[in-house]
Amino acid sequence: MGKAFGAVAGVGAVGALYAMKKSWDPLPSVKAAGFTTVDMSVCTPNKLIVEKWRGKPIFILKKTAEMVAAQNEEQTARDVIVGGEHFLIAVGLCTHLGCIPAYRENEHGFLCACHGGEFDASGIDTKAPPPSPLVIPPFKITGTTVVLGEAGPEYSKMKESGITA
Repeated sequence: MGKAFGAVAGVGAVGALYAMKKSWDPLPSVKAAGFTTVDMSVCTPNKLIVEKWRGKPIFILKKTAEMVAAQNEEQTARDVIVGGEHFLIAVGLCTHLGCIPAYRENEHGFLCACHGGEFDASGIDTKAPPPSPLVIPPFKITGTTVVLGEAGPEYSKMKESGITA
């Protein structure tokens, strides 16, 4: 009888410790509210990757050499350069009504189907009604990784020049 009681108490203690540990771990929603680290070396040119940061979709697009060559100064200024490669990193919400634009690989741009707004591969609004370009979130570059949610020198430079809010 004592061994059975001891076994039941042992299982109960392990279960209680497991529950206590799970209650101390942050929820996935809390983790998403902080920093998100993205390894940029796995990105494929002209393929959109969507990460989640603070409950918002983050568009990450590695640009092809042709896309970079065809850019003007305004578009190049919005590029995030990691390891010599050019990327678009932007909050994936239309600045008109907050819809999520779809990436069109053949046109190298985004289309917001709700009201017909368009953005180029640099996130600049090219067809109304969006009032402004896609928002660039705070980021910090560390080697070939980008930390979303932390303002590094590259982001600070963009902010000082008025490229991002």
